[in-house]
Amino acid sequence: MTAHEPHGQQDTADDGQDDDWRLFKGDGRAKTITFPQAPPWRRFGGDADAETDPSHRNRPYLIGPQEADVVNAALLLRRPLLVTGHPGTGKSSLAYAVAHELSLGPVLHWPVNSRTTLQEALYRYDAIGRLREANMSREPHGVAGSALLDPDIGSYLRLGPLGTALVASESPRVLLVDELDKGDVDLPNDLLNVFEEGEFEIPELARLPEEQSSVRVMTADSGQWTEVVRGRVRCSEFPVVIITSNGERDFPPAFLRRCVRLDLPEPDENRLRAIISAHLGPKDGSEAGGTPEIDDLMRAFLARRARGELATDQLLNAVFLRRGGVELDADGLLDAVLHRLARTL
Repeated sequence: MTAHEPHGQQDTADDGQDDDWRLFKGDGRAKTITFPQAPPWRRFGGDADAETDPSHRNRPYLIGPQEADVVNAALLLRRPLLVTGHPGTGKSSLAYAVAHELSLGPVLHWPVNSRTTLQEALYRYDAIGRLREANMSREPHGVAGSALLDPDIGSYLRLGPLGTALVASESPRVLLVDELDKGDVDLPNDLLNVFEEGEFEIPELARLPEEQSSVRVMTADSGQWTEVVRGRVRCSEFPVVIITSNGERDFPPAFLRRCVRLDLPEPDENRLRAIISAHLGPKDGSEAGGTPEIDDLMRAFLARRARGELATDQLLNAVFLRRGGVELDADGLLDAVLHRLARTL
């Protein structure tokens, strides 16, 4: 019983309104409900593909032939792909699409913020944890002359997403560097040597004696380990690096010279209808995206996007709700779904 449940009663049905899309009434009356199926892009777990693509599994990705050619150029040149565009144009999703289509395994995701450093993207070393375990392994009661056991250093090292992407492998891994423009101003320059050389050193391992030249360390992949020899991690195939930027600041020329640039345009009406079809499918067997049920939503979306930033997934949200029987025209609900992403002062 909830704190707001009147008279200690609990409903077991939704007052006979099983087809009502309003799960939450705001009336304080507890009830047992069954959640309807979530949108395809908000379903998690219970999927065989979740291991390789947990958040974007089987999601279709539509891209124009010119943009696809730029992607292929970056693949052939083994250069990072710098992807720019408005929010919702599919910058981050491109990495998952490439990994899925080319069977390159799980995407290594490196989200960047103002506190991000190159060091943590390469590897992390828990020196304090190792010292603590070493101290705990001393002889009982601190017997004089007792040996200090040296815990395996590899257990306290873990490669980050960039470090894991540089591990030698038969096929390259896909690394998504998300929103690089949110990072420190020096971060792009810090990346130059790693991108140019395709390797980095772990000093804590490089200093070990010759008999410990090979050390097993954890990777960013859950439960996976790799051998690091003489403290050096070097790729055999340069990873597929996809860097996204919202254009919040410029990058130095030296960094840009090492990247292939792709600017994703906002999809036009035909592309939007194709995206709706790919994600939600046609309704009642009709042609995808061409049904009158979404015409007014399309007009509203395009008109609002012309006045300010909107993301494509906002239109998908609106269509999904409409198909679920939600009246979007009432009480400002459409405004809540198709709200601007940036306010103008």
